[in-house]
Amino acid sequence: MDQLSERRTTILARLLEPLGQCLTPEVAKALVNLRADPHVQARIDELADKCTEGTLSTEEQSEYETYVYAIDFIAVLQAQARNLLRTNGTT
Repeated sequence: MDQLSERRTTILARLLEPLGQCLTPEVAKALVNLRADPHVQARIDELADKCTEGTLSTEEQSEYETYVYAIDFIAVLQAQARNLLRTNGTT
């Protein structure tokens, strides 16, 4: 992860901390188990491959960045959920 991505994740974690404190164990478990729909995951994989190859169009680049930001958001919530479950001993 590059420095910009790390900073974004840190900022996002700080912003979402109050939300993480509102999680119930049931919601936390659901968040931890959350996975992308297979069609969405296939599109992300397709865009990731094109990004690696350097063949993304401007529109695809924007779409891919949106997915990446959303994934970061979800990952921060999942980390908070795992922490809550670990703290409560309900993993």
